[in-house]
Amino acid sequence: MQNFFLQLEGSRVQSTINEEISNVIERITPELPHNTFITDMAIIMILAAIVTLAFFKIRQPLIIGYLFTGMLIGPLSPLWTLLLPADPFETGAGTLGILSDVSVLNVFAEIGIILLLFVIGIEFPYSKIRAIGKTAIGIGTLGLFSTLGLVFFASSMLGLGFMDSLFLSAALSISSTAILIKIFEDTGVIKRESSILVLGILIVEDVIAVILLASLESIALVDAVSIESVAVVSAVATALIIGTFTIGTKIVPKLIDRVASAENREILLLSVLGICFGYALFANVVGLSVAIGAFLAGVLVAESKSAEVSKIISSPIKDMFVAIFFVSVGALMDISMLQNYIVIAFVLIAVAIGMKFGGNMIGNLLFRLDKDKSLRSAFSLAAPRGEFSIVIVKSGVDLGVVSPFLFPLMGMISIITAFISPFLIKAGDKVIPKLAKA
Repeated sequence: MQNFFLQLEGSRVQSTINEEISNVIERITPELPHNTFITDMAIIMILAAIVTLAFFKIRQPLIIGYLFTGMLIGPLSPLWTLLLPADPFETGAGTLGILSDVSVLNVFAEIGIILLLFVIGIEFPYSKIRAIGKTAIGIGTLGLFSTLGLVFFASSMLGLGFMDSLFLSAALSISSTAILIKIFEDTGVIKRESSILVLGILIVEDVIAVILLASLESIALVDAVSIESVAVVSAVATALIIGTFTIGTKIVPKLIDRVASAENREILLLSVLGICFGYALFANVVGLSVAIGAFLAGVLVAESKSAEVSKIISSPIKDMFVAIFFVSVGALMDISMLQNYIVIAFVLIAVAIGMKFGGNMIGNLLFRLDKDKSLRSAFSLAAPRGEFSIVIVKSGVDLGVVSPFLFPLMGMISIITAFISPFLIKAGDKVIPKLAKA
């Protein structure tokens, strides 16, 4: 009973604080509409600027600053649990924190992924993609499925059920495109030859991820793999890629150059963004990921004479939405649950990183790539797990076939591996020259 009255008193304190803050805001700016979305955006942008500046000064990747910002201001942050006790009459973590509606961030996060992959696609015209095609497919497939198999075995040994192990192993076998590309951009190695190979492997993994998701959903619903679903997704992905590189490269670049001839940057910006989101929508409609569509749209723009200008005018918009994406990932991280899953999380992270590294190295050796490029691609792909991993686990939770705790576990693993990745790549840069000579 005493605890109840303490909780009730805490809820009254929280309510009083919120009312006082609202009153102060109203007195300061009575003429402004106090939209909760605008408030959230202001908080995100101001704090992200401060925190990322601090991380830049200490020479750490900006992506870690974005994640740290999200962890500070998110509704699941222990900071707000201490300062603003939860209302005992409301359930869910959404009642805490200084962000009023975290779900809105998910929309901007998806926009961030689309724009990030689009701008990166502009860096890679068709000639570069064609040069690494077969190699990327072979290495990507081997690395992914070898990791899936070993993580499934490790999950089973840790006592997880069959469906839990299956969904979790699929999630942990896929590297995060968004996180890796952001790290490459921050460190200035995006045009490195090994980075081009990594990007090709990531695109292959994204295609396989879509097929895996369809297969897992069919297993969950009918307890069997639907060969038809797998075949359809594979055929659609192949048709879209081939169509892009044959028909698309003959039509879209000419249209962009014709628009660019008007010498108006606003019109060119709207045109290339229209192609970006239109292609992403088309990919989504035919059952593929928006990231694949956005990347292919960027490849088409790269074939035009106005590719560099298109990249320059699109990049500022991309930077804003990508920042929101990583802040939102950090905001949804429930640090308070870390103690419950810390052992299983680190065991699975170690297994996934080790096998991903080993699988990619084996693939590189089979395709007889030089040791330097092989090591750099393996170090890059080993750690990060992110957007597709979370989507796969969430789909299992939504279908009710996996344990609910897997979602926060996967979120925790995504955050930890996102922190590890920049340091692992930096460590690789130091040891690879020595290993390559050996």
